[in-house]
Amino acid sequence: MELIGSTLTATYTRPKTSHFLPAISTMASSYRNTQPALAMNPNANLWRTNSYYKNSAVVPASSSIQRENLDLFRAKTMFYPSNRTAMGTRYMPDDWHKSNQNNYRESESSRKSAERLRRDTIRLIQDKEQLTRRTQENTSKNIGERLNDIVFWRSELNHEIDSMVTEIAALTDVKRRLERALAETEGPLQVSQECLYHREKRMSIDLVHDDVEKDLIKEVEVIKSCQERMKRHLDRAIAQLSSNRAAQHELERDLRDKVTAQRIDDRCHHLRNTSDGIGYYRGIERLDPSISLPDSWSKFTDDNILLSQSERAASHKLRDEIEILLNTTSNEMWNQFNNVNVAFTNRVSETADAKNSLQSHLAKTLQEIFQTEMLIESLKKALRDKENPLKVAQTRLEERTRRPNIELCRDNPHHRLVSEVRALEDTIQKLQERLMEAENTLQTLVKTRMTLEHDLSIKANSLFLDQEKCMSMRKSFPSMPRLVGYT
Repeated sequence: MELIGSTLTATYTRPKTSHFLPAISTMASSYRNTQPALAMNPNANLWRTNSYYKNSAVVPASSSIQRENLDLFRAKTMFYPSNRTAMGTRYMPDDWHKSNQNNYRESESSRKSAERLRRDTIRLIQDKEQLTRRTQENTSKNIGERLNDIVFWRSELNHEIDSMVTEIAALTDVKRRLERALAETEGPLQVSQECLYHREKRMSIDLVHDDVEKDLIKEVEVIKSCQERMKRHLDRAIAQLSSNRAAQHELERDLRDKVTAQRIDDRCHHLRNTSDGIGYYRGIERLDPSISLPDSWSKFTDDNILLSQSERAASHKLRDEIEILLNTTSNEMWNQFNNVNVAFTNRVSETADAKNSLQSHLAKTLQEIFQTEMLIESLKKALRDKENPLKVAQTRLEERTRRPNIELCRDNPHHRLVSEVRALEDTIQKLQERLMEAENTLQTLVKTRMTLEHDLSIKANSLFLDQEKCMSMRKSFPSMPRLVGYT
């Protein structure tokens, strides 16, 4: 038993705070007021002494006013040792256990949250590590594929450059032969002027610079004719050599770029996380100095190769033409009589075949004109046949718009009528388009008929000139064997 007048301890006073237990964690959740002193248990005064609550009947019902007044009461009673027991036992044991259980639950919840965060973080680290490794592997794979593409295009460029060098050498050789052949065209030969004069009377498309006319020009003026054609082919050969060298230059420049790019990408492909020379380049991913895309990159080289192949094909064709020119000139000089006669015979045969073909096509064209006219009539009749069904469908739609009030329903018949109108309009539009196409075709056929008839008259005139006028005047002339350019 404590004597009257002894010093009171802090257990007899209650701090003005809502926390009745000390915090057990540094987390904010541990500082929550989970059990207010009076609000938690309104009937707490049932177990307190009568002397402590002797004036409690005058305390208002408001919880805040009640707490303030109770604090005043407790402040007064703290000086009386006889009330120490009543003040020390502020809560029930159940409250104490509930407080402990709440703390346990909060602790368990915090631990679970921490464990879940730890597991998620470990999994995130592992996933990001795998993602980083896969990304780097994919990047290395892409660089390797890029290297394969560069190696492929480099081999294509090397092959094309070798082919172009060979073609340039061949064209240069043919050009030198042509120059020598041009220098050899000194022997004057005469050609029957009457044949040229008669062939000048050919009309329209038949007034063509064919082999017969070439032979006749050689017969009229060998030097002038041969020099003119050889100079023309020589100019073409010079221009073609310039184009070939330009294409070769583009290929070589592209090849140099490919070699440099291959060296750089090969070094990038062999870079590893432990390689020397790696470092941070802040913002480099936002810098895009590229001037091409994969498609445009491959298209650039492909275009260069295609241009080179095109130039090579043109060069090869030009060489063939020069060879043909030289051989033709030589044959004309050596066998002018037989060659010209054969040329005339072939030309007459070609013209006769063309005339027969034109007559056959004219007959087929006339038949097709007749059938097209019948088709146009059928299309017009089909269009007329679609007018009444369209009127019926549109009239039905118009009549159904007069249905009163709620009967104006968008029902299945309405949808079907709309579909029918649209189908009929589409059908009419297609038939009209087909009618316009048929009429255009008919006009084309009529124009073709006129062209064929005109061409038939031209072929008849050409046959008359070649067979009747020229073949009866053929003469032989001496030849010059040195016109092929080998001397």
